[in-house]
Amino acid sequence: MNRLKSLFLSTWITLLAIGVIRGLWVLTQETEATVWYWAVFALASPLIFFAWIFLTHVARTAMASKATFAITLFAFIGALATSISTSEPLIWILVVAVIGSALYEWWYSRFRDRSSAILTVGKLLPNLELMNTEGAVIKTNELNKPLLLIFYRGNWCPLCMAQIKEVATQYRELAEKGVEIMLISPQPQGHTASLAERFDAPMSFLVDHDNAMAKRLGIAASNGLPVGLEALGYDSDTVMPTVIMTDANGKILFADLTDNYRVRPEPDVFLNVFTEAGI
Repeated sequence: MNRLKSLFLSTWITLLAIGVIRGLWVLTQETEATVWYWAVFALASPLIFFAWIFLTHVARTAMASKATFAITLFAFIGALATSISTSEPLIWILVVAVIGSALYEWWYSRFRDRSSAILTVGKLLPNLELMNTEGAVIKTNELNKPLLLIFYRGNWCPLCMAQIKEVATQYRELAEKGVEIMLISPQPQGHTASLAERFDAPMSFLVDHDNAMAKRLGIAASNGLPVGLEALGYDSDTVMPTVIMTDANGKILFADLTDNYRVRPEPDVFLNVFTEAGI
């Protein structure tokens, strides 16, 4: 199923771009083809949505993606109300814009049931062995301090990058509580090192080689990478976004196992959980 999803996203974005180009070309030839204005409007809306994600560093898009779907549906209704000489623009709107947006919202973005017997509040977090950007192995059971662990998909995921940026702005408040922030991804070490250089906060940027720790915790996502990004050096297997918080003894205080990669905890949750635990 993940393989199908990775094919979907890359294919869908490509078709959206082709559809917009096709519509604009037709409009340069037939300025009276009103239905093609609706087609360009519908197809451009999801592209604008993705551009907004990448350019504004937003960590949550649940409402925006629903609004995008509503816009494509509105455009389809508007197209039906115009004079239509060919079915092609309607096919572009219905199949690529409307159905594509619906699949993205209610299928692609969702994970299976993520209930976990391991990541349960009150249980001890299994020891995790991770590698830092210098190549040293870090063992969580040797740190003896409260931990905030964020498993993120990779530098290619704009929502993950936005979440990390949010945490970076909270670093000093969390550090005052003695919290160690650990940002964990299965991506290559070079990508993680370049990400660490972007943030002026002494957080731990760590690599989970071969997704070994994610597999131990049951949060790995095989074939979770959108097709084509392998060319940038990423592995096809990734991780489902996950947040784990523990006390100094490794007891889990909080675990966010989101079933939608576009829904992340609000940043004030982290401080509140540690505060309520007396940390």
